[in-house]
Amino acid sequence: MAERMGFFTDTSVCIGCKACEVACKEWNDVPDDGFVFRATSYDNTGGLGASTWRHVAFIEQPSRVRETQEGRKPGAAGGEEGLEGWLMASDVCKHCTHAACLDVCPTGALFRTEFGSVVVQADVCNGCGYCVPACPYGVIERRERDGRAFKCTLCYDRQLGGLEPACAKACPTDSIQFGPLEELRDRARERVERLHDEGRTEARLYGADPGDGVGGDGAFFLLLDEPEVYGLPPDPVVTTRDLPAMWRWAGGAALSLAGAVALSFLGAGRRR
Repeated sequence: MAERMGFFTDTSVCIGCKACEVACKEWNDVPDDGFVFRATSYDNTGGLGASTWRHVAFIEQPSRVRETQEGRKPGAAGGEEGLEGWLMASDVCKHCTHAACLDVCPTGALFRTEFGSVVVQADVCNGCGYCVPACPYGVIERRERDGRAFKCTLCYDRQLGGLEPACAKACPTDSIQFGPLEELRDRARERVERLHDEGRTEARLYGADPGDGVGGDGAFFLLLDEPEVYGLPPDPVVTTRDLPAMWRWAGGAALSLAGAVALSFLGAGRRR
């Protein structure tokens, strides 16, 4: 098996240009999102879905309360009233080490590549949708009027050709970095230490720990606030973690029932 490859998304240098979204759509021929005006944000794509495999979130940070001569008021000095700033973050499928979508797929449409990523084969997917609620991040989705499930492939076809994924290639600030996963983790830890030395103590890694509830992500992030602020679950867990125990209990129950039936027939035979 080839070396495991992945994404490290450093949100501290993301400028929200959405070049990654455009590059992903162009390379993978992903249809448009309908150009819906949401009226709740400057973000025009909303979130990850069957037709948005990369999504750049625009997160407004309310200003902290400041002390003035008139009392406590919101708004940073010199800034827009009520708005501290923006957090930009390019989100994507996490390509979990323990991927529940793989566990529940009945047709084998989802498979793990030699690079460690998780890919959907659209020509094998039967549209059952079991993978949708199984994903702890809410990434995978069935496409309307099509029925089949779609998500990021980590540009598997480009990797086969020795190329980096389109989103990483298009990112002008290197916010999206692609490479061997272990190298990316080392680079990310050094980046966090550097930010801490600069006083940005809120910087943290998300999805980089192989000991977390999904065994670590193939796509992990450097965040500048709590995961919930970015719409990410703070402690994701593979949703199929209890399946082995459930099957063991079901098998034990079936054996017990079969034993009871056999004993009843045996007892009936002796009475005759």
